[in-house]
Amino acid sequence: MKKVFGYIRVSTQNQVREGYSLSYQREEIIKYCKANNLELIQIYEDAGISGAKVDEDGMTVDREGLQELLCDLSQSDVTSLVVLNTSRIWRSDMVKVLIQRELKKHKVDIDSIEQPSYSIYAHDPNDFLVNGMLELLDQYQRLEIALKLGRGRNKKAMQGGYAGGGVIFGYTTKRGSKTIKVNETQAETVRRVFEIKKNHPAWSLSRIADRLNAEGYKTAQDKSFTKVQVKRILDKKAFYSGIYSYNGIEAKGVHKAII
Repeated sequence: MKKVFGYIRVSTQNQVREGYSLSYQREEIIKYCKANNLELIQIYEDAGISGAKVDEDGMTVDREGLQELLCDLSQSDVTSLVVLNTSRIWRSDMVKVLIQRELKKHKVDIDSIEQPSYSIYAHDPNDFLVNGMLELLDQYQRLEIALKLGRGRNKKAMQGGYAGGGVIFGYTTKRGSKTIKVNETQAETVRRVFEIKKNHPAWSLSRIADRLNAEGYKTAQDKSFTKVQVKRILDKKAFYSGIYSYNGIEAKGVHKAII
């Protein structure tokens, strides 16, 4: 027996008067499932909410009953969603595409009682157009966020401040903090790397790593040094000297120099 969910919705009192009451929709869904040998797991409902309502910031459908339904799809083996008609679940093309994306993700189709031949897997040119528009909007929002972050980090870099990202070896920061502080244990290792390099300029990176390991120094992960970690430290000489650079911008850093 095929397992299904049901969904019912009314947005206004007018719809109740027009015969779309929640109780009427519920009765029709139960009757339909019995007639078609479907196992009805649960009926979700939204009352007094438009079928075109969308949370524009999160690009999600702003209906508690429907959100719960979509969330439960990932933990169920239902194959179809039964509705009186598709206007109960959406009224705008944008909402339609958003909901269909979620249903298709879980391989769930729609059984519309008043539209017996309907399927979300049928090709509709309007769906293709709206899908393309939403994908472009998603890309635009990601680019806009990246641009805003870039502007903020560039401004902070011009002031010599920490612009975000991973903290380099020798320093530490607390979550949510906009400043970095010297990690004294790691700073001692950094100074030793530059001391060895100064005293033995011809040494290879591997030989420097061997010396550090022989003297008991450890990486941030408490492991032995390799030439890769040594190179990373040497490449950050300007930063360890108190100079901050980011995205081509260079300024006197507000962080404390180590060497």
